[in-house]
Amino acid sequence: MTFSAALGLGQTALELGLINSLTVLALFLSYSMLNVCDLSTDGCFTLGACVGAVVAISGHPWLALPAAMAAGIASGFVTAVLQTRMGIESLLAGIIVNTGLYSINIAVMGNSSLLNMNKTVTVFTKAKDLLKDSFLAGQYKLLVALIAVALTILFLSLFLRTRLGLAIRATGNNPDMVRSSSINPAFTTTVGLCIANAFTALSGCLLAQSQKSVNIDIGSGMVTVALASLLIGGTFMGKGSITKRAIGVVLGSFIFRLVYAIALRFHMPASMLKLVSALIVIAAISGPYLKKQAPLIRQRLKHMDRGE
Repeated sequence: MTFSAALGLGQTALELGLINSLTVLALFLSYSMLNVCDLSTDGCFTLGACVGAVVAISGHPWLALPAAMAAGIASGFVTAVLQTRMGIESLLAGIIVNTGLYSINIAVMGNSSLLNMNKTVTVFTKAKDLLKDSFLAGQYKLLVALIAVALTILFLSLFLRTRLGLAIRATGNNPDMVRSSSINPAFTTTVGLCIANAFTALSGCLLAQSQKSVNIDIGSGMVTVALASLLIGGTFMGKGSITKRAIGVVLGSFIFRLVYAIALRFHMPASMLKLVSALIVIAAISGPYLKKQAPLIRQRLKHMDRGE
């Protein structure tokens, strides 16, 4: 592989990693902070892509971003209501919403499974035109994704330090304590899921505008990708401030996409990529455990060598 090819591979992985990291940051809020495993991620990602594509095709690429986020908030609200008001377990609530969103996404796309945006003006084409005479002309996709991720990290870093943000974090740690403090955990859960799903939908919207097409399966497997990226980021950055952990999440998303890109570079069949995702998740989850067990394993091997 030549240096230029490796550089291009790295840039592609970074662009996709940054866009997908918005979904990982959403999972960081819902899973790590709120302690809710939201399985509606796949459907919400597709919802954001569909809504963003339809609005962009109608001639409003910038409006597509808040429109997609509003759709994500609605999805998160429904998921939260099922959990907090109807007594449905979080895993089952996510599955129910994800199933229902399939039909809604088809309807948003005009009863079609594919939307073509080749002739559509997007935020990326706008950025390309804006930067065409500058040294960043070839980095317009990277720049848009970087700005979106930076603003999201800034928002999370500030929001989770507010009184409401602290209440959301406390709800994830000890809902009984939150309830005894006259804070409604149903409200904090609803707010957290709405914000998280807004980020997920924004991620889908940006990916759709980046690749200029949307199909009904664009969000398939995103919860697995996001979970793997979240765990990889936690392994590399460990514990620390919200900002540090959020940056680690973005790093994990880039590493995941880089592994994907390398697998494709070596002509791995597309049918095997789901297996790659599963192996990355296994490595990310078992890595810290095996690291802790390594001294004990070495000690046992020494005893075996001595015949003890």
